[in-house]
Amino acid sequence: MTDKIPFVMEHANEAQALLGPKDEVFQAIEAELAVALTPRGEELIIQADTADTLELTKAVIKTLQQLVKKGARLNESDAISVIQHIKVGKGDELLEHYERVVFTTNKGKPIRAKTVGQSRYVRAIEKRDLVFGIGPAGTGKTYLAVVLAARALKEGQVKRIILTRPAVEAGENLGFLPGDLKEKVDPYLRPLYDALFDVYGVEQTNRLLERGTIEVAPLAYMRGRTLEDAFVILDEAQNTTKEQMKMFLTRLGFGSKMVVTGDLTQVDLPKGKASGLQEALHLLEGVDGIHFEHFTSSDVVRHPLVKKIINAYSTELT
Repeated sequence: MTDKIPFVMEHANEAQALLGPKDEVFQAIEAELAVALTPRGEELIIQADTADTLELTKAVIKTLQQLVKKGARLNESDAISVIQHIKVGKGDELLEHYERVVFTTNKGKPIRAKTVGQSRYVRAIEKRDLVFGIGPAGTGKTYLAVVLAARALKEGQVKRIILTRPAVEAGENLGFLPGDLKEKVDPYLRPLYDALFDVYGVEQTNRLLERGTIEVAPLAYMRGRTLEDAFVILDEAQNTTKEQMKMFLTRLGFGSKMVVTGDLTQVDLPKGKASGLQEALHLLEGVDGIHFEHFTSSDVVRHPLVKKIINAYSTELT
């Protein structure tokens, strides 16, 4: 079946913005919905096998056009997200997410929540002092937490940012490596640095690290401290022991926020060691003042194959 919709945008560059870098937006739509899209002058020709697919594709294109007019810079993940939302009747909610910029990086890049789950997560962190983000890779758990930490620091809500991860291999297996403990576990902390570099840029991140305004350290460094006026993020929390999780959570001080992220399908603890994140979920879910956001594969905003891989493994493990 074939139909056409207007392809005229208010500004000449909006049509290119709708296509995405290297036409990846249209390519993603064609791959996900098994349709063919052909821009022709002032119209977009849509070819689909069924009337339902044709209507779905038209709704996706029209939603993407609205996002472009709101200033969104579309890419492949945006197209996938729009398709997912429209399939479940939540296209209007997605538009609401894009209207709000969570933070603007030092390069002027606007950062927005791209899924309903991400939007709930952002709102929870804004309102609560302790939030858990649990779910698969690619859902933005850690990245959005770092973004909100940067915003809180910029707005004077906190005086410093502390990012930490358990280093499950930081014992005897790394003992032969040169340097102190922090140097040995730095490879485990690299994803946290990467998020900071994206938000602040390398030079500003390094300045903030040198001043101690931002601290990136293994979880072992948190013992015995009270973390006041800080935005504290514990990443890869599924690899904490029960004792480590209790130690970390009880560091929460006045004027601070804590965000704990993890994926319970990726536990790397030695056999027989229970995950501290799993126990926290059991003991604390439902406690007033604490929010647990459970992400699913529908919140994945990486390459579309990531979602398919997650779903395949989830099916295998159940």
